[in-house]
Amino acid sequence: MKEEESAIDFPCDFPIKAFGHDTGDFDELVMQLIQQHAPEVTSDAVRTRPSRGGRYLAVTVTIRAHSRRQLDDIYHALTAEERVLFAL
Repeated sequence: MKEEESAIDFPCDFPIKAFGHDTGDFDELVMQLIQQHAPEVTSDAVRTRPSRGGRYLAVTVTIRAHSRRQLDDIYHALTAEERVLFAL
């Protein structure tokens, strides 16, 4: 898909969610993976939510997305990490 065919108008604020086991540093791992492709993101952009039983953690990081390629690269980095169960 070409950039001009995207349903998203760039640049824009875009939430990225990752889910994994709550190991105490899962949110930091997600932040590191995202910062490889969006270095301007700070900890203020991170929200976490533990599962009801406390085994899992949902991490949402809102970035200023500049292109579809940037988002694709972030999702590839997240899904390649074995500790990330899935990303949205």
